[in-house]
Amino acid sequence: MIKSITMKNEHKIRKSLIKLILLLIGIASSYVMANELPNVCSRDQNVNEFTILSYHEIADKSETLDSTYAVTPSNFEQQIHWLMDNGYHFISIDDILKYRKTAKPLPNKAVLITFDDGYQSVYSNAFPIIKKYKIPVVIALVGSWLQAKEKADFNGCMTPRCLFLSQKEIKEMVSSGLVEIASHSYFLHKGIQGNPQGNMQPAVRSRQWLANKHAYEDEKSYQRRIYNDLLENNTFLKHYTGQKPRVMVWPYGHYNIEARKIAERLGMSVGLTLDDGSNTNITPLWGLRRILVEHKMTLKDLELNMWVRNANFTDDARTTKAAHIDLDYIYDPDPAQQEKNLGDLLERIKRLGVNTVYLQAFADPDANGAADYVYFPNRNIPMRADLFNRVAWQISTRTSVKRVYAWMPMIAWQLPQNNPAGKDMVVTLQVDPTHLNMGYPRLSPFSPKARKVIKEIYADLAKSVYIDGILFHDDVTLSDFEDDSEAAHTQYKKWGLAPSVAQIRTDRKQFEKWTQLKTHYLDAFAMQLAQIVRNEQPGLKTARNLYAQVALNKDAQEWYAQSLSESIKNYDYTAIMAMPYMEQADDPVRFYDRIVEHVKQEECGLERTVMELQTVNWRKDGEPISSVELSDTIGHLYDLGVHHIAYYPDNVFKNSPDADTIKQDFGQKSLRMHAFTPSNTIPSK
Repeated sequence: MIKSITMKNEHKIRKSLIKLILLLIGIASSYVMANELPNVCSRDQNVNEFTILSYHEIADKSETLDSTYAVTPSNFEQQIHWLMDNGYHFISIDDILKYRKTAKPLPNKAVLITFDDGYQSVYSNAFPIIKKYKIPVVIALVGSWLQAKEKADFNGCMTPRCLFLSQKEIKEMVSSGLVEIASHSYFLHKGIQGNPQGNMQPAVRSRQWLANKHAYEDEKSYQRRIYNDLLENNTFLKHYTGQKPRVMVWPYGHYNIEARKIAERLGMSVGLTLDDGSNTNITPLWGLRRILVEHKMTLKDLELNMWVRNANFTDDARTTKAAHIDLDYIYDPDPAQQEKNLGDLLERIKRLGVNTVYLQAFADPDANGAADYVYFPNRNIPMRADLFNRVAWQISTRTSVKRVYAWMPMIAWQLPQNNPAGKDMVVTLQVDPTHLNMGYPRLSPFSPKARKVIKEIYADLAKSVYIDGILFHDDVTLSDFEDDSEAAHTQYKKWGLAPSVAQIRTDRKQFEKWTQLKTHYLDAFAMQLAQIVRNEQPGLKTARNLYAQVALNKDAQEWYAQSLSESIKNYDYTAIMAMPYMEQADDPVRFYDRIVEHVKQEECGLERTVMELQTVNWRKDGEPISSVELSDTIGHLYDLGVHHIAYYPDNVFKNSPDADTIKQDFGQKSLRMHAFTPSNTIPSK
């Protein structure tokens, strides 16, 4: 057997061994190369059970409808050979369902091949290879394109019907026993107007802006539209192909809880997405993740993508390079000026080189610390302008930013006077005027009426915008003299404590228990709100602003009802406001060092912590921090092993901080990662 190995195979074996050695060296050296290694928390790891690849057209560029996602026939066959040569085994939907239902084992390195849209080239160029190697596949079909006579409305462009599969071709493939037909919607594979400004957004998830009514589609109409479309496609495909779909492949990968439940009601329990990450034992059948195979994907790229999924890395393995942006800078009563401001912001973001944006979703014109307005339609707070969705969508689609977070208060809301919940405020028992006072009004998190309103605000945000995460404001806090409201008294009794803050403070044991319970209660409420948003934005990540003292002083949890350990456990990211001048630190460098020292003591501390830097000195009338100091700080933090850095504020009109400098500073992390791709680590992006 050994003698039969060819020189080519021997070369491949040597190459694989070298890669393995490099990987082991990289892992063993992690204590000195923390910046270069994947930022993945070990406690988040689950085994990848199978990988799903999403193909579209299999055709040469000159024959494609959309060359971005077209793979040439020769490249497709090379990729299939690469998968087989590297120990991958092709599986079907049946295999996945049997595994989930009966625990029947899947083969090692299992992979499912799927094709979206139903292009004719799948039959002419891919099906011969599928038959040759007996590969089970899923083909997702759009009913309206197949039912067209001469031309189909392909994303707003009238396209010859012959470019899509014929009924005869589909039935031949189905009869092979290798092809499963999936629904890709009847007429939802398109964009619809998703806001007053005219952005065309995915039809499955968007509530349509009805210009003639100057209003959004109501919830009943939205759900009826989705139900009718999916039902029509199922009925059509059953008649047209002989198969009733049990798989829903979401157009553009977009879906939400309403659409998913409708699909399940119609018999499609399996949902294929384009969500990031591996398919582990906790990945639901309705949200299976896929790798989108693009035209430019090389075998090396495929290798990296498969390795990433098998190692269960996600976008979270990337370093965070975040700009924290005030939407107030973009808002203007004049729509023309507002659009100009948005254009300036987009150009600036391109120059900054950031991959994450924390975008303000609220407004506080009276600067009392509580939000008076929001930038999205909702039931409870006046809308300053329907702007957030427009800006977030433009950032996501017109810049290289990978993640847009909605920066939102949790309890710091100034409700209109006619809202009954507005009276249920946090009450501060301030017996010592020199003691910490949060200084801004907040709704009591213990009030059922207040919690209901806050949940509604978050639900309305979720249905009206496209975001990747929530950044909870620094108001997720209660001081050690708060909350002394009647609603809080009721909760304290349920906890087995004295009913008032004054009484609790006289008993050290009760005081400590009270501190822990408040901390847990606030974080648990934040997680409830996140889940409300996640129902509409399935891949949602959570972040929260944390006061620096919480990471520096063991007594700070009593002062803020915030805990570094609990925060790292509960939120995907904890953004520590590492702002030495705001904290009046004597030695800024030592200030950063001490925070990082404490973060490193926490499990997954570096992987889940963002160091958020100040770019102005508010104690000196907003004087900008010099570019030299900011650059030195970023470089120093990277040297300490910090993965994730953000800054606040960003001023688009004053170029503060300097965009070119920030791009260069953040670029340090990419340069440090460069030598470790793709065979032994995931790259920073």
